[in-house]
Amino acid sequence: MSLKVPRLPTLRDVDITKKKVFMRIDVNVPIDPETGEILDDRRIRVHAKYIKEIMEKYQPALVLGSHQGRPGEPDFTGLEKHAHLLSQYTGYHVKFVEDIIGPHARKEIMSLAPGEILLLDNLRLLSEEIIEAPAEKQALTIMCRRLSSLFEVYVNDAFATSHRSQPSIVGLPLLIISAIGPLFEKEVEAVKRIVDAAEPPRVFVLGGSKVVELLRVIENLVRNKLVDRILTTGLLAHLFLAAKGVDLGLENMKVLEEKGLLPFVARARHILLRGAPIETPVDFKVQVGDKVENRFIGQISDGVIKDIGDQTIGIYREIIKEAKIIVMRGPAGVIEDERFRLGTQRLLEAVYESKAFTIIAGGHLGTMVNEEKVNDKIHVSTGGNALLLFLSGEDIPVFNALQLSARMFLGW
Repeated sequence: MSLKVPRLPTLRDVDITKKKVFMRIDVNVPIDPETGEILDDRRIRVHAKYIKEIMEKYQPALVLGSHQGRPGEPDFTGLEKHAHLLSQYTGYHVKFVEDIIGPHARKEIMSLAPGEILLLDNLRLLSEEIIEAPAEKQALTIMCRRLSSLFEVYVNDAFATSHRSQPSIVGLPLLIISAIGPLFEKEVEAVKRIVDAAEPPRVFVLGGSKVVELLRVIENLVRNKLVDRILTTGLLAHLFLAAKGVDLGLENMKVLEEKGLLPFVARARHILLRGAPIETPVDFKVQVGDKVENRFIGQISDGVIKDIGDQTIGIYREIIKEAKIIVMRGPAGVIEDERFRLGTQRLLEAVYESKAFTIIAGGHLGTMVNEEKVNDKIHVSTGGNALLLFLSGEDIPVFNALQLSARMFLGW
């Protein structure tokens, strides 16, 4: 399957000036399970920047919708604190309503004037928003029918949720004129640069916990000849080392087993046999009891691997230095522990110093980024999972819904 980013309607194609607009954003952020406080508000700050731009340029009556966590999880909360932070970062008062499609919400939406902003409560308080289904079916939900009757335009500025086929993402575009917002457009342009890049070397630095998803990504990158070097870290590196027959010690093989990854060793071996340009670490930081030791491959008889080692950092940094395109997904070590952050920090420093165009793909890795070092050649994506899904060659539900909407309402 070849990768192709479709043409999507933008705010240059759809006029939202002083119109009533529903904009899907994604301010799903880490929440402290004990206190309920927001731990990292980067997504909120990024969205606020583009909301402010939209308000200054178009002055719509803007209603925002987002989710936060999943029912039953500790980060499943209302969005009142999110509204406060959006107000703080946009400079506009963002009114919050503890409702979504009930009489109170509908009344507030109808009375909203151009130049005003309203944030609805957590969309996943509605059971319909949790269910994934085809766009045509989602358009029939009560949620979509009620919301669509209140707005002139739908804007999706939530690239991070574009891999979900839920009502607020794929149902509404089939009922009203729709477009992507400026943050979504920026994400799409960054993805296009990766897909269209012809100049090697194209280097992917892949780690973190999404190992099975990363295997799909690697298979597709190799099939479509989109990558020259793949630098593996974390559990992904452990998996490929196991596929090479390297002895990682009983404790680390047990970690792979507990994560359900041992069945994927054969798949990793098949990827290697097909000639995939996979690089694996030559040494690791290993925790042995309370001690941390730097050990080379072949010397890990005990202890648990927690980060890439000093020599691997040096090798990977040299490869990154020569790259023309870099995609970095997932931390290199257990960054929750200060002792195992060095690998990720040093690789990020190499990215800052590189002249390559770089996508840093969200998630935990995004919390490690030094924003003072980010410039025009570094794009920090808000949508790590969506980016992975696209690069693995799978359909992005919102792309299909927005293309259908453009045919229905814009005559494309």
